[in-house]
Amino acid sequence: MTDIIKHECGIAVIRLLKPLDYYYNKYGTWQYGLDKLYLLMEKQHNRGQEGAGLGAVKLEASPGNEFIFRERALGSSAISEIFTRVHDSFQQFTPVQLGDLKFVKQTVPFAAELFIGHLRYSTTGKSGLTYVHPLLRRNNWASRSLALAGNFNMTNVDEMFQQLIEEGQHPRDYADTFVMLESLGHYLDREVQYQYDHLQRTGLNGHQISRQIEDKLDIPFLLKRASRIWDGGYALCGLIGSGDAFALRDPWGIRSAFYYHDEEVAVVASERPVIQTAFNLKKEQVHELQPGEAYVVKRNGSISLQQIQEPKEKITPCSFERIYFSRGSDYDIYRERKKLGELLVPKIIEAIDDDFDNTVFSFIPNTAEVAYYGMQQGLEDHFNHRKAQIILERGNSLSKEEIDRILSKRVRAEKVAIKDIKLRTFIAQGKTRNDLAAHVYDVTYGSLRRGKDNLVIIDDSIVRGTTLKQSIIKILDRLDPKKIIIVSSSPQIRYPDCYGIDMSRMSEFIAFKAAIALLKERGMQHVIDEVYRKSVAQKYKPKEAIINHVKEIYAPFSDEEISAKIAEMLTSPDIKAEVQIVFQRIEDLHRACPNNSGDWYFSGNYPTPGGNRLVNNAFINYIEGAEHVSQQLTIDFKKEQHD
Repeated sequence: MTDIIKHECGIAVIRLLKPLDYYYNKYGTWQYGLDKLYLLMEKQHNRGQEGAGLGAVKLEASPGNEFIFRERALGSSAISEIFTRVHDSFQQFTPVQLGDLKFVKQTVPFAAELFIGHLRYSTTGKSGLTYVHPLLRRNNWASRSLALAGNFNMTNVDEMFQQLIEEGQHPRDYADTFVMLESLGHYLDREVQYQYDHLQRTGLNGHQISRQIEDKLDIPFLLKRASRIWDGGYALCGLIGSGDAFALRDPWGIRSAFYYHDEEVAVVASERPVIQTAFNLKKEQVHELQPGEAYVVKRNGSISLQQIQEPKEKITPCSFERIYFSRGSDYDIYRERKKLGELLVPKIIEAIDDDFDNTVFSFIPNTAEVAYYGMQQGLEDHFNHRKAQIILERGNSLSKEEIDRILSKRVRAEKVAIKDIKLRTFIAQGKTRNDLAAHVYDVTYGSLRRGKDNLVIIDDSIVRGTTLKQSIIKILDRLDPKKIIIVSSSPQIRYPDCYGIDMSRMSEFIAFKAAIALLKERGMQHVIDEVYRKSVAQKYKPKEAIINHVKEIYAPFSDEEISAKIAEMLTSPDIKAEVQIVFQRIEDLHRACPNNSGDWYFSGNYPTPGGNRLVNNAFINYIEGAEHVSQQLTIDFKKEQHD
């Protein structure tokens, strides 16, 4: 993706199932859990570069000693910063003390059995250390203390907020992170109180009651109570101060989570290959958490899978996980991305008019490399099939030289574009800034024959098109290609996301701007006006009653018409080459990624009712020029209270 898009967060949980002495004796360190958490977080660094946090819970902490710990930091180096701080905290102790496991378990911070890690990307416009996970709810009762981290975005924060008020609370923040923390914390409090009231009648003393509560905490029950009205995509992890841990996935399966456990450790992470790498595992040993399912590890080390919310009738895991966000080293994702490239071959052949002799193929940026290999393989297969046909048709009439010439033909693949140093464009303003932006990428001179060759460049997705217009097409044009064909391995991105990706404003999408431009050019302003009227009419309806009328903006045009308009809009007057843009078909996206059918960015088919409400409000904000007010779905709660 050449455009910079802030996207999904990363999560990691580790529960050591043996005493710290076990890891010290087997691996030579009681920091085994910390070391593995660091590796899990670094391997998911791509999922969050705005901030990072880690939390830890120490089992069997004696009164007077802390049992729950947290470190958070901002910036792309946050992982290193928080782990450096943790290790610096060990410096206050002598080597003798750090080798005394009894002392370590009682006194040394972060010498714990439960760990939670988080990589953050802000998708709601709210940033700062306050919003970096894990969020912490402290209490002198360990069973009432909660550390929460997740990869989520909720579409019905207003309803969740109201639910807390109806329960008698006074929420201090409207952000979904805090509302979810208080919602879970509220039901945790109620569960603890229920157990306390029941046990108090048995004649046990306070300490005995506390331990009984910790043993009896019903994690699935409180998760069911808290999540029953949640609307959104989420992979949520939590640690309870008394030693329980959990991970919960949304019932639509939008966000992903994977788990593994053996006799030593239980692990959860956003992606499968990071667990494989950290623990040297085979693909089959790491399992995916199913929609609506929770992975629960109790204080005593027992592990269970619990169905918290019934899976929705239509499960829609996010397809962008496959196209762009997840690590390409995953067994399935690698093959799916190659298939995405391969399925573009017929459109590419049509775009170059079957002229392989005068076409060079390449990719930009690096995240498109795997799709490029699939495209190249598909082109080679096409080439080989055509060679075989020629040889079969002409048979004995071919000379050895002619056969050699036919067999020697290859797809012309070159490393055409190179990501250069990250230029500090923020120091410049106006036209100078755009001029500097045009140099973020560089080209390999001599990779094309000037004025003769076509150039096909594959990208994994095109959102805004800003980098294409300001930089990439300009630098590619320096090579004097006859034609530049930008190929996107994803379909046209037409609609905002509301489940954890920073794509919330209609004006961000070059496909939307192209459709609006076509409507105005063809005298169809009435379509825009009618969609606006319909959107306003349903603004305050329940989210379940809202229809996505924004689809009507695109309905008058074919995909090819919109693609042609996008190419026109992204081609500056000074570009000499003809520019064409080719997009993946939605049908082929599903062929390549059959198990991740969540395509709302492309189709407008949102899996939850809150999605339709978001696109409705996003279109209203676009027409009214109010997009700058908020980058997410915002409902004036006080107004609704008076309506």
